Amino acid sequence: MKYSIFILLTLALFSCSKPIPSVSFEEKLIESGLSEEELRDKILGMLVGSAIGDAMGAPTEMWPREMIQSEYGFVQELDSMTREESPEGTWLPNLPAGGTTDDTRWKVLVADYLQTQNPDQLDSKDFAQEILNRYTSFLEKYSKIDQQDSLSKENALLRVEWLQEWAKVSQPFLANNLTGYADSLGKFYGGEMVCAGLLYGPALGVYFPGNPEKAYQETYKLSVYDLGYAKDLTALSAALAAAGMKKNANPDSLLSSLNVDPEHYVESRLVGRTANRIIGDAQAIVQKAKSLDSLGNHMNPESPALQYAFAQLDERIQDMPFHAGEIFLQTLTAMIYTDFDFMNTLIFLTNYGRDNDTTAALAGAILGAYFGYEALPEKEKQQVLAVNRQLLGIDLEETGEKLSNHLLGK
Repeated sequence: MKYSIFILLTLALFSCSKPIPSVSFEEKLIESGLSEEELRDKILGMLVGSAIGDAMGAPTEMWPREMIQSEYGFVQELDSMTREESPEGTWLPNLPAGGTTDDTRWKVLVADYLQTQNPDQLDSKDFAQEILNRYTSFLEKYSKIDQQDSLSKENALLRVEWLQEWAKVSQPFLANNLTGYADSLGKFYGGEMVCAGLLYGPALGVYFPGNPEKAYQETYKLSVYDLGYAKDLTALSAALAAAGMKKNANPDSLLSSLNVDPEHYVESRLVGRTANRIIGDAQAIVQKAKSLDSLGNHMNPESPALQYAFAQLDERIQDMPFHAGEIFLQTLTAMIYTDFDFMNTLIFLTNYGRDNDTTAALAGAILGAYFGYEALPEKEKQQVLAVNRQLLGIDLEETGEKLSNHLLGK
């Protein structure tokens, strides 16, 4: 049958084959070794770190590298942006430095969803329902706007179109219509393996502090909008964030989290685990790049190390800049290249180009969870907090506080 293999694989998403021992909020906190204050700091760090990365790449999202250099030079800080509104981009034109796109909106949406979940197990149908509810709400508001109010119509339509593709997948998934789900997922954004789950993976990871394998397992269940090995990459992004949410985490422990493979991708016949090849490519690129610059000035735009790293990433680009494999490779390469330095990682990704707001937001979320809010650069923190609150209606501090309170059982 046309969908028989797909349906057999998908059934795991609709049911739990084995019971999972119950874990309390208090036990999760003890497992991570974090104090309540440290947990709050890291959750806010994930949200704000992602927003800083998003804001850093947003002015030049999808630009060719030559155009970035011509218009902005070598980007090292947040800058204002001159761009039109778009469903996946900014919902206001010409935002000041600190403005963000859907990469930040997705982290907030997931934080809202997580506040409905129990301590040790996520529900993929609750997640799909959260997305469908948002879409339905946007659609209802759009339908009620006066036809003569074209500006309001256009603004409301941005919100509808943002979640339109997601709603098409959510509906059959929620209805247990496996054939309909297979059809809609196969057409999701034209059937391309886009970085769907990478938009929100790290936000799920912080819900399982210090437990990368559990974060992987639960996030994999929510990778219902991903195709192929993008599911594995989404779950690994959560594992990275969870690894950073442990007392005395370090770069080695973050990299070790990439070894978790509960779904046994490594056993795939003829193919093996694509994620392992991506990780190997990132490590090889960095090792060779740094050997080319004996002075260690790897972040100088003229550095042969940086130029080599960019050239190697160029050789591995996909048809779509927002391809999950491409996004993951660039993000991982940048973090390893900069020895997991927060700002240098974002500088690397922003200046490399392609889908640089998404790569920088992904890295910013992982490293924000690792370093925590207090360790993030002060100027950039205040810029994204202010612009998101005052112009975009997104209060990242409030979102972080609510999610922290829920995770702490308060």
